[in-house]
Amino acid sequence: MAFENLSDRLQNVFQNLRGKGRLTEADVKEAMKEVKRALLEADVNFRVVKDFVKKVTDRAIGQDVLNGLNPGHMVIKIVNEEMIELMGSETTELKMKPGADMTVVMMAGLQGAGKTTSAAKLAGQFKRKGKRPLLIACDVYRPAAIKQLQVNGEKQGVPVFTIEGNQNPVEIAQAGIEYARVNKNNLVIIDTAGRLHIDDRMMTELIEIKDHVDVTQTVLVVDAMTGQDAVNVAKDFNERVGIDGVIITKMDGDTRGGAALSVKAVTGKPILYIGMGEKLEDLQQFHPDRMASRILGMGDVLTLIEKAEASIDEKTAMDMAGKMRRAEFNFNDYLEQMEQVKKMGGMADILNMIPGMSKQLRGVEIDDGMLDKTANIIYSMTKEERENPKIINPSRKRRIANGAGVPIAEVNKLCKNFEESQKMMKQMSGMFGGKKGRRGRKGKFPFPF
Repeated sequence: MAFENLSDRLQNVFQNLRGKGRLTEADVKEAMKEVKRALLEADVNFRVVKDFVKKVTDRAIGQDVLNGLNPGHMVIKIVNEEMIELMGSETTELKMKPGADMTVVMMAGLQGAGKTTSAAKLAGQFKRKGKRPLLIACDVYRPAAIKQLQVNGEKQGVPVFTIEGNQNPVEIAQAGIEYARVNKNNLVIIDTAGRLHIDDRMMTELIEIKDHVDVTQTVLVVDAMTGQDAVNVAKDFNERVGIDGVIITKMDGDTRGGAALSVKAVTGKPILYIGMGEKLEDLQQFHPDRMASRILGMGDVLTLIEKAEASIDEKTAMDMAGKMRRAEFNFNDYLEQMEQVKKMGGMADILNMIPGMSKQLRGVEIDDGMLDKTANIIYSMTKEERENPKIINPSRKRRIANGAGVPIAEVNKLCKNFEESQKMMKQMSGMFGGKKGRRGRKGKFPFPF
């Protein structure tokens, strides 16, 4: 994920602060120099960094911090609070008109930022929340754009409106709104054209659509991979067209991530969502407090829980908890849980949300393809072997290995890991089982291995 280098740098600074029994003003200022350097290397806007470091320093050298019992922890707390403030303090929702009233969202952005895909992701999310979305294809200049929107709309079960042969985006948008009114769609998302760079023609086109259509919210999509340029794009769009919020895509890539820390301070507009992958479900609502927690190496347990609750069926979870308590967990259950992990975004994404794990996993390559390899081995077992793993002896292992096309060592490894998982699940059944788990959430648990 983005911010890995920044996270490492900040955690090293904080480790040094924790190691000191008492802090002096000089200690704080030296630590803030490292923080400043780390933020600039993460491509955070220079003015934003300057203001951020000043605020943290002013608060940290107060007597209540330096003379406190745990001054190092107090400084970390201040950095966390100021980082949350920097990114927007509160989670901002996409504003919707009430009930059956039509909400119109216009998507804007440069070509290649992921605007068309984000439009479909957004439509899918709100359909699952009970809205009746319609996508309008107004990118008439890029032939593949309309087809891409139609394909993604079909995957989300969302209709796409377009007028074949019409090259006037304003006319298409107006006709699409009328179509939505007739078909009782209460959410309309307009996918507009992008360019390789900002130009007057693109801006004029967006302004004309807003002049002829009652747009509720204008959402700008920017690419995190472009770093500081993403912030400059957001500033230009806001000044010339007017935006209500931002979606930052490709936050799962090898990016420094400075846009997420700069865009709110520079534009005054909130980050609404972040794109964390190419799948149509990989769009997360942006929570400043959770992002700050991930950047500072504290994990993101709330998002992990939400992912689990969205992916795991209630009855399945309760049945699994009962099996774990009774030590009846078998290879069929193992397969089912691997499928749940895939739905939640894969092991790397899950582990990075657990406090303290991101740093431990740095440099460790987690290949989700291993889940498919494991599944192939299990599918090579007989029904009886999957239900009763204790009967798998050396000769059965050889047959399973041949069937899966893997060395017998891979089968031995899987069987050993499964035995360890069984023991762990039995020990931890109290955490996940019962009417309520440790989180107070009925029967839910993220994954068993």
